[in-house]
Amino acid sequence: MSAPVSGPIAISALDLAALLCSRVCHDLISPVGAIVNGLEVLEEDKDEETKTFALDLIKKSARQASAKLQFCRLAFGAAGSAGAQIDLGDAEKVARGLFEDGKTMIVWNLPRELVAKNRAKLLLNMLLVAVGAIPRGGTLTIEPTGAGFRIAASGLNARLPAAAADLLGGSPAQTVDAHAIQPVYTGILARDCGLTVSAAVEGDGVVVTAH
Repeated sequence: MSAPVSGPIAISALDLAALLCSRVCHDLISPVGAIVNGLEVLEEDKDEETKTFALDLIKKSARQASAKLQFCRLAFGAAGSAGAQIDLGDAEKVARGLFEDGKTMIVWNLPRELVAKNRAKLLLNMLLVAVGAIPRGGTLTIEPTGAGFRIAASGLNARLPAAAADLLGGSPAQTVDAHAIQPVYTGILARDCGLTVSAAVEGDGVVVTAH
């Protein structure tokens, strides 16, 4: 039997790893599937306009898949040996590559510095929570808060995803599945860093804070 992950929620290390892998695979299915569809169109359709559309789809989906993989490598992967540090400039690069798409803008007010690996992972996972609050796009403003971070998400119909606060706190009122594991993991990372993470509606937006 695998050892339980420390913190309020009882989840084994094996279950945590499996659920995170499922989450990453879920995120990659769409762009990879689009690449496969585009290649099939190129093989079967001789119409030049259709082939041009298929090539554009393949290029766009390949860029999206690459951006997701680069982000997931830092947000969920080992990203170096135990005790390694990550440059916040690298975190900014993968965040902009994934989230800035014409609908969403990032205001990055963090200095470029080396931070502990899990602090950088915490920041990127907080960004995933914040992005979920603005499904139609908007602005993500990232600022330091002492040892932690504050991310303000503003946009049309900004809302706090259901059960997000409980999931971040590690006390979910629902079964933790691949969809719910990301905010749970964010809370685990925060506690590992000696911080508390929370999400709340503030004015017309949602603020995710680790302090």
